[in-house]
Amino acid sequence: MKSRGVVGMMLAVCAVGALCAAGPLGAQDRSYGGEDRDWNVAPTTTLRTTEYHAPTPRQIPGGRVLRTVELKAMLEKEPRPYLIDVLGGGIHRTLAGAFWMAGAGAGDMSKDEEQRFLEALAKFAGGDKNRPLVFFCSDSGCWLSYNAALRAITAGYTNIMWYRGGLAAWHHAEFPMSQSDPFAW
Repeated sequence: MKSRGVVGMMLAVCAVGALCAAGPLGAQDRSYGGEDRDWNVAPTTTLRTTEYHAPTPRQIPGGRVLRTVELKAMLEKEPRPYLIDVLGGGIHRTLAGAFWMAGAGAGDMSKDEEQRFLEALAKFAGGDKNRPLVFFCSDSGCWLSYNAALRAITAGYTNIMWYRGGLAAWHHAEFPMSQSDPFAW
């Protein structure tokens, strides 16, 4: 019995040591601005055409959901993904280095608008459908970026990421932001 207690204590010490060696507890799991909020909304492949500011799913079929710490790490390496802000409305603060494609998240685009959107993506990707593209909008209650990411996935892009937390999570994390500048598409 005594050896079991010593082994158990050694395992506990090793586990704590491993956690400490990995950095502050929970640092890599930190959530910002409600990006992990779960409203129990099922993922869908259907574009949303009304009520763009409403609870969103936690997953996107065919794409990857990014959290703030993941996106920050990706932006510190090469090649950097293209950041595409699809929030509508006027000039706003956005992620530093992002392209602002106002209206690109509408679920009810005309065929001409959709074609222009796809042409813009092709330019960002340089013809490489595996180029990392990150779509975002205001927060985890915004369908605009979900729609834009779905459109890209449907068009055959294979490295599409949805930054669900969007501007709110990035701002909450106090990461660099800049004034948006509309990208003509």
